[in-house]
Amino acid sequence: MYLKEAKESRVNKKSTCKFAHTEKNQTTCKPMKYRILTNEELSHLEEDFKQFLIVSGVHAEEWEEMNKTDRSKAVQLVEIFSDTVLQKVYEKIKFVEFRSENSCIVFYCQEDKTELISIQGKKDFQVNLSTPESIHDALKKNLSNLQFHRSEKKHNVTRELEIHSLLEQGCVISSEDFWQLLLKIIIAN
Repeated sequence: MYLKEAKESRVNKKSTCKFAHTEKNQTTCKPMKYRILTNEELSHLEEDFKQFLIVSGVHAEEWEEMNKTDRSKAVQLVEIFSDTVLQKVYEKIKFVEFRSENSCIVFYCQEDKTELISIQGKKDFQVNLSTPESIHDALKKNLSNLQFHRSEKKHNVTRELEIHSLLEQGCVISSEDFWQLLLKIIIAN
């Protein structure tokens, strides 16, 4: 359990700071950009974390000692690793979607803006759009009872922070195929 000890020593879920080396080899605090990875996420990345520690100049013995004597510094290393991993993941995501009983919203996250397509039942039509199966069923059997809306918004923060925010609000990763299908439906209607 290379990562578990440092992760479990955290008191709060939100980070207060992480360290960055300055030219004078001093440590400074800097807020996390995203979030700390969960124990489950970290367990899948244990080998990557070990490599991260080596690249950061921290070897196994030093890591074990740090977990015993300087837990806050150990947590800070996990926080830096978490931000690095999430940055790389978010850079690869282009489409996310939010599903609920009454609506489905698909977001296309571009470099400077996010476009969205929303689907919902027309007035007085009850529809379930909470699962991929129910969305497919509604598009196939009740298309005339659905309404679509399309809009876009310029990013106020970086693209990756926008994606992080959407995922934290309950969105899940989506696909370009689904986006293209919705565009075709909008164009055809």
